[in-house]
Amino acid sequence: ATGDQGAASATGVRGAASATGYQGAASALGIMGKAKGVKGVWLILSEWKQDKNWNWQRISVKTVIVDGVNIKEDCYYTLVNGEFVEA
Repeated sequence: ATGDQGAASATGVRGAASATGYQGAASALGIMGKAKGVKGVWLILSEWKQDKNWNWQRISVKTVIVDGVNIKEDCYYTLVNGEFVEA
């Protein structure tokens, strides 16, 4: 998504979403997804684990705003153990 308040979404295994417009949002809700944005963009990520039968289960969904300090601009993030980490 490139326009102001645009939204990008990715689903599926290893999907990637990027938002570069003012107050946009990038969501990656699939297995091993990643998202990035510029300052002011919201990132929405999910985390998945496999159960004992090898079925994937979503265990967490979290949202954070790119502030340029704790969450860097133009850097992909993924969710690991409930935390945003650089991908």
